Amino acid sequence: MVEPIDLSRGESFSQGFPHDYFSHLRANAPAFWHEPTKHSPGGEGFWVVSRYDDIEHVFRNPELFSSEKGPTRPFGGTTLLDDPAAGKMMIQMDNPKHARLRALVTSGFTPATLAKLDEDVRRLTKDILDDVEPGESFDFVEKVARELPLQVICEIVGVPQEDRLQLIEWLDKGIAEPSDGVIAADYYRKVRDYGFKLAQEKRRNPMDDILSIIANARLDDHEQGQLTERELALFFVLLFSAGSETTRSAIGGGMLAFIQNPDQMEKLRADPSLMRWALEEIVRWTSPTVYKRRTAMEDVEIGGQTIRADQKVTIWEMSANRDDRKFDRPFEFDIARKPNRHIGFGAGVHFCLGANLARMEIRCMLEELMRRYSGFELTGEAEWTPSNRLLGIKHLPVRFKAA
Repeated sequence: MVEPIDLSRGESFSQGFPHDYFSHLRANAPAFWHEPTKHSPGGEGFWVVSRYDDIEHVFRNPELFSSEKGPTRPFGGTTLLDDPAAGKMMIQMDNPKHARLRALVTSGFTPATLAKLDEDVRRLTKDILDDVEPGESFDFVEKVARELPLQVICEIVGVPQEDRLQLIEWLDKGIAEPSDGVIAADYYRKVRDYGFKLAQEKRRNPMDDILSIIANARLDDHEQGQLTERELALFFVLLFSAGSETTRSAIGGGMLAFIQNPDQMEKLRADPSLMRWALEEIVRWTSPTVYKRRTAMEDVEIGGQTIRADQKVTIWEMSANRDDRKFDRPFEFDIARKPNRHIGFGAGVHFCLGANLARMEIRCMLEELMRRYSGFELTGEAEWTPSNRLLGIKHLPVRFKAA
């Protein structure tokens, strides 16, 4: 018998993702009504959708499952909490508004733009690893996995590198604290206010970065002709948190997976052509954003259950990426897995804009790690961030052996 878990409570994830519970749900209750608890925002229950095909269906039918609102709900949000930012932050928008803003942002993530960035990512990777001494125990997440995506997103968005540690400290503390949303309110406001001031500066003195592009873009269908500074601040929170947190979790979780499965690292060393598939397996395995929230726009059936209009629906990517209906041996870390149609980057209109950037960062880090070091070992226990939304390894003590 599998004990029920309060999925609205971040502390339920303090030991990592509850895979046994979700295996039980996939087998017995693929659309499960989660009764409200004292941790549920607004005292509301919500649906838990756990199978791959059902989750993909929700992703690909935004007219039935809104990221922004419901028939009577003023705010839809992407977390259990109805969020006033819905409709103003890109991840919490429906089309056509979402598509117009996304089109502006894609200029920073085109293949040509990323190709130019490859050299910078490699340089940053080498600089970070120059500070790692073989044979010494250190925290891989804090010293390596956190630093690369953090430094890269600061360059892309236009954040001075000297500000990055303060920003990531606010973000980390906000994610680690109990909260109805992704980030605890006090720390969310600190990051948002920083973004507000930065957006003002980008309006006065635009540079060659994404925030400058968005801050000065003209929008014919916007009542003010361009995004307001508040909307820009929300946009900054989204870009900075997504760019710094999720890839960190993939790099940290990937390192732990390789340490626990050393044969996979040796396989990659022996056949570098497997790198493409190794990247996909790392994302499938770690699934850094473990769930998304939608609001049902009308009565609809999933998993033999009728979901009523206006009810909250959560779709769990981590569960989908362990679904044995879609993946052979889903609980084995296999860098040669192909095909590997994971949904670690989401699906549909909200497919992750930074997917190729994340792949580049993970690839550059893996290649440099294998070039410099011959082995990796744990020197302590991995510690997880107790978040039901941005789940990742908080601390990972390791030791590297020189090549």
